[in-house]
Amino acid sequence: MSNTPHTLQEEFPFEIEKLRALKGADARFAKLLEDYDAINDRVHRAETHVDPVEELAEVELRKQRAAIKDEIARMLATA
Repeated sequence: MSNTPHTLQEEFPFEIEKLRALKGADARFAKLLEDYDAINDRVHRAETHVDPVEELAEVELRKQRAAIKDEIARMLATA
């Protein structure tokens, strides 16, 4: 498993300006970004064994991160 953080800037390198604009204009979008960063930090800490968790818990965290990222992508596409 990769233990490289999946920052939104890395995930959406061509959408950085749109990310910033939507964050300032849409409270729900801003909350999604906040949630993504929080869950991404938890995944990274689990993968690097800073905060070890059961394998199934780590998989669940990754699924949550993916779901939030999918919603961010959908909102970026329709903005």
